[in-house]
Amino acid sequence: MRDLDANPLWQAEDLGKPVPDDPHAVSVALPLWEHVVGYEEGDPAIIETFQAGYPRFFCHPKVEALFAVAREQFAKADEDLLVFPTEGAAVRCRSYLHQKDGVDARIAAVGDTELHAVCFPGSARKTARFYWRISGEIVSSRLAETALANGLSHCRALEESTAAHGILRARLARLSGQQEGDVFLYPSGMCGVSSVHHALRQVRPGRRCVQLDFPYVDVLKVQQEIGPGAVFFGTGNAEDLERLEALLRDDAVSGIYCEFPSNPLLRSVDLERVSKAARAAGVPLIVDDTIASVVNVDVYPFADIVTTSLTKYFSGVGNVMAGSAILNRQSPFHDAFQRLLATEHVPLWHGDATVLEENSRDFPERMAQINAHSIDAYHRLKQHPAVAKVYHPLSQTPELYRQAMRPGAGYGGLLSLILKDASQCPAFYDALKVTKGPSLGTNFSIACPYTLLAHYTELPWAELCGVDRNLIRVSIGVNGLSDSRLP
Repeated sequence: MRDLDANPLWQAEDLGKPVPDDPHAVSVALPLWEHVVGYEEGDPAIIETFQAGYPRFFCHPKVEALFAVAREQFAKADEDLLVFPTEGAAVRCRSYLHQKDGVDARIAAVGDTELHAVCFPGSARKTARFYWRISGEIVSSRLAETALANGLSHCRALEESTAAHGILRARLARLSGQQEGDVFLYPSGMCGVSSVHHALRQVRPGRRCVQLDFPYVDVLKVQQEIGPGAVFFGTGNAEDLERLEALLRDDAVSGIYCEFPSNPLLRSVDLERVSKAARAAGVPLIVDDTIASVVNVDVYPFADIVTTSLTKYFSGVGNVMAGSAILNRQSPFHDAFQRLLATEHVPLWHGDATVLEENSRDFPERMAQINAHSIDAYHRLKQHPAVAKVYHPLSQTPELYRQAMRPGAGYGGLLSLILKDASQCPAFYDALKVTKGPSLGTNFSIACPYTLLAHYTELPWAELCGVDRNLIRVSIGVNGLSDSRLP
């Protein structure tokens, strides 16, 4: 297996290779700026090289093979389909298709498994794939591989009693200071977010939610696409908090979402102030701690629910997708959320749980290394002659980050930068000698032109929110980022 610290995927000939070198890799090498642009514009010359990709955006070859076999069995001549891990997920996709495209999709059980196919007119394919992406209710490559090997039968998706699940819940409960029964595991981080959102709509129906500060793209998309919509406060600064407090006084709000810190600008909201306002209004606060990690921050004194992409730092390897939602036992919403999340749970498949358990055994030790190296990279990049600004929890809102910072902890491994001369961004990115592609939190350093990847069709809007179109995001690995890797 290729060592991506010693031998990163950063040159043109690496285009399309799996990141990491693993049959179940969750990222793909995009070594040059022009590769990213070509991918976003749907250039077949770029996309046809892909041996892997981020699974919610690019279905793994095993997953596409599963779709193909299911299509032969269940779809009519003018239909396409997707396969979901549970019947509930399939029902939600069908409802979304009816809402958006006015189509009446069909659902078919796949053998004696928990898998369910959603069959829809070919004209609704784009909408269905978009739902797959933003819901995160995906079939993993390992589950697809096993289902195919068993002829789409005798492949139970719901095997929640495995030893790996129990160990993972205990590990996350210990790290978070919560209880094992309040830890829910999902097949992706976005599935955790969307599951919480579905529950929130039932706990406080008919109300808009609030997104505080600029979030990861699909977190906002879920809120906008599913339910009554979202009020977006794009900076999370004091002025936005005043607007939020006024809204909480005058309007019925279902819940408040924020990341701690935010992706990609690494800002931290004033959790003490937000939590006080939310609790006074009887509104749940949902905080995502993926970017800092539970090792570095404790947001439970403020949050009712905490979501995390376990695909990132908790795993570190980059060969398994997973997510969690952990309930705060002290929250007044605890019992309602626990009942709803348990009722409509989309589980992490046991084969993925086993891999995640193995990957996460040294999570705190790895995080300590990443913390130290990211501080070093931050200070060195600030001095780089081509760099205009480095976004990092230390440079953005350090006093607010420290509200939730654990004693002796660090700031995570993510930073973003912009250059003094925007015209030099492609050359700078191309010359950066680290693995380049989507995702973050891997044990090896990985970079991408984040705004291009996440907001290519809405760049002017992103810039209005303060996110430069030429921003380069770098996730620092356990061995850091030496000067020899920089242009």
